[in-house]
Amino acid sequence: MNFGEKLKHLRQQNGLAQEALADKLFVTRTAVSKWETDKGLPSIDSLKLISQLFGVSMDELIGEGDIETGRRLEEKRARVMYGIALGFIALATAFALLAYFLKQPLWSVGGAVAAAMYVLFGVLSKPRHRRFSAKKLLLPYVFSRIVVLLFVIGLILFTVLTI
Repeated sequence: MNFGEKLKHLRQQNGLAQEALADKLFVTRTAVSKWETDKGLPSIDSLKLISQLFGVSMDELIGEGDIETGRRLEEKRARVMYGIALGFIALATAFALLAYFLKQPLWSVGGAVAAAMYVLFGVLSKPRHRRFSAKKLLLPYVFSRIVVLLFVIGLILFTVLTI
């Protein structure tokens, strides 16, 4: 169980609404919602208050196992996204080849859509903790995906113009 699930379980077990918990922790209801949906983590001070409020240790709230489990799940999801991205780039290439050999420029539309989907899934193929931990590397990563997209679009345009 990850931190968000633990927090939600403890909150519900104690009959507290998000708003009531937020008041006790001196934060906004939105902050509690973000924590429960794993879109953020509380500060150390808030963790201490949560620990005291529910009578659990901080290790129980956010243990190393939770972090590792979350990262493994992110890595698995990233591999799936990478596979889908590769499928889309292959599909874009196939559409471009079909348009060229069949002399039907309409196949290029499918290639353009597949190329755009490649960029989307290519960006998602990097695990979230790596995307945000290396923000300075995010721009080159996205840029490389866009370069591939431009290459495929160039291939599609070449196909359409030579038909």
